[in-house]
Amino acid sequence: MNILIVGPSWVGDMVIAQTLFQCLKQCHLDCQIDVLAPEWSRPILGRMLEVRQALCLPVNCRVIKLAMYRSFGKSMAGQYDQAILLPNSLKSALVPYFAGIPKRTGWRGEFRYVLLNDMRVLDRARYPLIMERFMALAYEPGAELPAPYPLTRLQINLVNRDVALAKFGLELDWPVLALCPGAEFGDSKRWPVEHYAKVAEMKIYDGWQVWLFGSKNDFSVGENIYKRISPSLRKKLINLSGYTTLAEAIDLLSCANLVVSNDSGLMHVAAALNLPLVAVYGSTSPNFTPPLANKVEIVRMGLDCSPCFKRVCPFGHYNCMRQLLPQLVSNALQRLESAIA
Repeated sequence: MNILIVGPSWVGDMVIAQTLFQCLKQCHLDCQIDVLAPEWSRPILGRMLEVRQALCLPVNCRVIKLAMYRSFGKSMAGQYDQAILLPNSLKSALVPYFAGIPKRTGWRGEFRYVLLNDMRVLDRARYPLIMERFMALAYEPGAELPAPYPLTRLQINLVNRDVALAKFGLELDWPVLALCPGAEFGDSKRWPVEHYAKVAEMKIYDGWQVWLFGSKNDFSVGENIYKRISPSLRKKLINLSGYTTLAEAIDLLSCANLVVSNDSGLMHVAAALNLPLVAVYGSTSPNFTPPLANKVEIVRMGLDCSPCFKRVCPFGHYNCMRQLLPQLVSNALQRLESAIA
């Protein structure tokens, strides 16, 4: 059985989608899974044992170009038995439709009634977690999800990791605290840089080194953290944000002994690497997108105004993050260290 998955557009959601792939492999032991997704997702999908190959549309598809979708879809005709769509958008259903895939499964959304022939109606109360909404598409409507839920797991390329360590002049003579201070979604998911800097100082004083991870958009955040710690400690802090590829970030992050992250794509990557993780939540909720790992400490304030799921604080104060003091994260790190000692 050949299955085409139309994947999500966010790093974290793509990692979470592995739970669906695992369910499909349990239901159909010999199934082959291909994932149609943005080009950036190849390093993630390439680390999932369940995925045969990643497929990418030949152009940037921010705007629907019907002829291109039709041409690409027809080139895949006869190759798949089922398509499962994770986005709820209209355009995500076009390629499977034009490919003539016999069974096209997805949640109802964006007037795509004609394009899907196995359309599901989402019961948000029954499936509050995004992983549950993904997993449910592997089964017939109304079926019970398997328990316990699967955990995400990404494979590491040890050769490439050693190459990346040499490329950036990194050594593992001291334990590594990885900080992931970015969040593509918006400022409301970012723990303040001064709080990150304080945690970095605490761990460097304890004999640790600190690596900062993120995209090129997070470079200035990393530099701000760097400037806020004592000059005598800065040689133990390395800002990798914007310098690494996603593949390099995955491999280097696997070297970390502890991780502190906002609710972001890298948080889900760290969880999928089974790293001891402190996950900082503000405007979002672990009841919707929790890190799928065992060694996790969730830190949040739980204010009346959160979670709001807004990109920018509606009240302008960002108290759900500002009032979450560094000592709370430091205490969570200590609990993780004690648990893994």
